[in-house]
Amino acid sequence: MSQETPQPDDSRPGDVRAAAREKARQLRTSHQRKERRRRALIGGGITVAVIAVLAIVAVVLVGAIRPTVPGPKNMASDGVLVGSGLKVKTTTALKADAAPVTSTPDPSGSTVDIRIYADYLCKLCGDFQRTNLKQLEPLVKNGAVTVEMHPVAIYTSHSAGTKYSLRAANAAACVANYDPNAFWKFNASLFEKQPAEGGPGLSDDVLKKRAEASGASRTNDIDACIDDGRFKSWVTTASDRALSGPIPNSDVKKMTNALLVLVNGKPYTGSLTSADDFKAFVLQAQGDQYSSTATPTPTPSATP
Repeated sequence: MSQETPQPDDSRPGDVRAAAREKARQLRTSHQRKERRRRALIGGGITVAVIAVLAIVAVVLVGAIRPTVPGPKNMASDGVLVGSGLKVKTTTALKADAAPVTSTPDPSGSTVDIRIYADYLCKLCGDFQRTNLKQLEPLVKNGAVTVEMHPVAIYTSHSAGTKYSLRAANAAACVANYDPNAFWKFNASLFEKQPAEGGPGLSDDVLKKRAEASGASRTNDIDACIDDGRFKSWVTTASDRALSGPIPNSDVKKMTNALLVLVNGKPYTGSLTSADDFKAFVLQAQGDQYSSTATPTPTPSATP
């Protein structure tokens, strides 16, 4: 029986080693590619995380650090002082970051000093102003009373995202800056037809119309000031000062809500819808002032 002749093996030792080297090279290349991808993903993740952290920090810093701008003219005390004839006491604009210059009450005590800190969206503020501004107006005109209005923006987040408190206070600052003698009527108009808390408030166009209806003549300047929010940063800073205190010319440490009324430095805590109650408080404060500033009666000298 014939045996099969073994076939020769075509594999040579050199070819086997070459194939092994090629396989090893391919494995190394694949591993290197995977490693590069892994490092890229890790590096990318770190970069994204760093960017995210930096973005958060930037937002926090932007929110915490407000741009410093000069304040409006005629509001160096953070308020508008209205006196005899409903005329506003004129002042130069506060420089950026400058401290307010507190107005000085009449040292003789003959004029009652009333200071009102109010938010234009605050319903209680509106109740007080609608109840009392009309009876105060003739007293201010004849010089018996001065009223210093301090617009504050405390309810800025309570107007469906429109920031009405801030916009309205900015508009008041614009009127004070460009046409101060229209301020009394403009301020009153924002409370006479006051928007509801929680709603969007008045539009900027309506604020402009209210300024014009209040007798302002420099409407182009006021309109531009309202459009660009020129004094918004200042309003926020002035509001912060009122909320952190102390309140000048009084023993009040700081504002604790959106309305603060001071009569000769004493806070009014009576009814906001009773004109008689507030009038009585004013008369009492006036009497107290007269008593404290009255000239003492000289003691008769003994006859020699």
